[in-house]
Amino acid sequence: MTRKNNPWHSVTYGENAPAVVTGIIEIPKGSKAKYELDKESGLLRLDRVLFSAVHYPANYGFIPQTYCDDQDPLDILVICSIDVDPMCIIDAKVIGVMQMIDNNEEDDKIIAVAANDMSVNHVNDISELPPHTLLEIRRFFEDYKKLENKEVIVENFLGREEAYEIVRRSIELYNETFRKAENA
Repeated sequence: MTRKNNPWHSVTYGENAPAVVTGIIEIPKGSKAKYELDKESGLLRLDRVLFSAVHYPANYGFIPQTYCDDQDPLDILVICSIDVDPMCIIDAKVIGVMQMIDNNEEDDKIIAVAANDMSVNHVNDISELPPHTLLEIRRFFEDYKKLENKEVIVENFLGREEAYEIVRRSIELYNETFRKAENA
């Protein structure tokens, strides 16, 4: 695996993690394009155009130097007053997590607000978001793969402290998986 200049491996998760993490945006809010980081090159790959009449409800990406059971970095949704360009690095204040099952695999999504956006950075916990925001996020993830005959189950939303623990575990798993491999 190429790691030089690959944002997953060469960018840090942030010195104030798990409270404020570095997010790397793959998909801007409002997009119907599903971009994913190409793990080998570090470039963005167009995975697909969403089959549904839905669009991403928040800026979507990943936290670098994290790893999850689905063999990808930890996903993050960053709520912000603007649509953030793909491959932009953003300081993201962690406020909660959405736990879901995608193709029978756990696939947690950290929910954060842009730390440098005064219109949202006053939010400290997922419970402070307008109820409609969580409904919109839930509905997007429940619907976005339906026309592909795939099922996504949103299990629940948890607060900031639970999200912090998930971020910590994904950093530990990254270190166990990639740091040990480097030192072997």
